[in-house]
Order: sequence, then structure tokens, then C-alpha cells
Amino acid sequence: MVSSSGDHDPRFSVAKCKAVYAKMLPSIKRHARIAFRYLNPEEKQERVQNVLANTWEALVRLAHRGKLDQAFPSILAKFAEKQTRDHRITGGHLNIKDILSKYCQLNKDVVVERLDRFNEEDGCWEEAVVQDTRNAPVPEIVAFRCDFADWLKSLKRRDRRIAEFLSLGNRTSDTARKFRVSEGRISQLRAELARSWRDFTSGGEEGPAALAV
Repeated sequence: MVSSSGDHDPRFSVAKCKAVYAKMLPSIKRHARIAFRYLNPEEKQERVQNVLANTWEALVRLAHRGKLDQAFPSILAKFAEKQTRDHRITGGHLNIKDILSKYCQLNKDVVVERLDRFNEEDGCWEEAVVQDTRNAPVPEIVAFRCDFADWLKSLKRRDRRIAEFLSLGNRTSDTARKFRVSEGRISQLRAELARSWRDFTSGGEEGPAALAV
């Protein structure tokens, strides 16, 4: 049960709230589905459910105060949509210090990106860069991964795919076979990629061992 502030209406009835909400439910669902239609199915479903929880909570608060006649589905749905867009999750705790919280990311301009991605052509998940096996401090490893990911974006599409494939530790012969070029061309490209990486980092960092020449 949702606790209320202000006067409590002695005529409050959960059964009546349910009956009123049941009539509103189709239009509220329709509003939420349209509002979040651009999201992927899983996230869309999560947002829609939060809208439903938010509108039910708001309706119960109105009923507690004897204002159930002021509960209009369009108004409740719009308010719940705004709350959901602000990542105010019904029944959840808003922690603005948690960088993984959407609420924190929205209000503190924090951007969290994953260091892996789905390779659609190969049909598998790969790390964007290979773990540096040297005994380096974690901040240096993270900085390297970010720089390496940015460098990959600067390459042409095929060169980027070859660089990624080589950085995973694949042999020259395997790389040549996969991309249908000669082993000599892969060796030449490996040298070009190594120079490109050194230029990108002003010569101050080593790339993955697989790209070293």
C-alpha cells in the first residue's frame, strides 16, 4: 500500500482503485508504448512497466486524499512518462553517486561505455581491445584501451577489421586466409598499422604485441 500525505479519506477502497485503474489501463499502456517505441524490446518493456507502476501509485495517492475523480489517464500517463524519462524508478532508490545509475548519468553528465561490442560479421562478442598482459597499473590499462579504441575508429573499415583480428593474437597466415590477401600484404599492413598507432600516440605508447614489428 502506498502511504499518503495530508488527510486520509475514510471512504478509501483498494477495490474501487482497482476498478478505476482497470478502465484506464488500456489508454495508459498505449501512451507508454508509443512514448518509448524507439527503444529495444527489453528496455521498452521496462519503461512501460515503470509507467504502469507510477500511474497506479499516483492514483492511489489521489484516492487516499479523496480526489479519485481527478485521476485522468492522459494526465497520469504523461506525468509517469516524464518521471520515467528522468529515470525516476517507482519503488527504487535514486543514488546520484552511483555512476552506473541512469539517474546519476543524466544529472551529472556521466557517460558509461562498455569496452566490448558485438561483431556482427563474425557473430561473436569481442573486447574492443586486448588486455595488456604487462604488469601495468589499472589506470594505464584503461587509458590504453580507450586510446586504442579511438585509433581503431580512425582506420578504414577493412584495415580496422584486420587490426582487430591481429590484436586478438591471430597469426599472419590465419589473417591472410580470412581476409583473402597474401601473407606478404598482411606483414606489410602490420608494419603500417604499427606506425599508424605510434603516430596516433605521438610515439609514446606501444600497441598490442600482435601489431608490433
